[in-house]
Amino acid sequence: MRFLSIYKTPERTTPPTAEEMAAMGKLIEEGMKAGWLLATEGCLPTSLGARVRRSSGKLSVTDGPFTEAKEVVGGFALLKTNSKQEAIELTRKFLQVAGDGECELRQVYEPAAGSSCVSAETAEVALKA
Repeated sequence: MRFLSIYKTPERTTPPTAEEMAAMGKLIEEGMKAGWLLATEGCLPTSLGARVRRSSGKLSVTDGPFTEAKEVVGGFALLKTNSKQEAIELTRKFLQVAGDGECELRQVYEPAAGSSCVSAETAEVALKA
């Protein structure tokens, strides 16, 4: 099973300290070596980003910063686990290093063996799990 962990936190205006970077680097190295961490990245401030929205067929672009947001996406991780509970435990471990915030865990659709797309049956099974 794969899970996307989306880290949400109040916007940070200062870069991480050397100690914070070292602690996170250690966790990332451990996760990559153990095989449960497939990918991870942190996000730069919203002042450097944009939101692209489609509503009623019209596209709009809003440049950052997003002052109305109480929390923003601070980063993400793609986890490989044997269960949702394992993904939760790994996310708890991450938050111990990352600090305040929350992670939304979302299971990632995976095609059935030998298939290049997700079937309706596979999606239904995943939703019931």
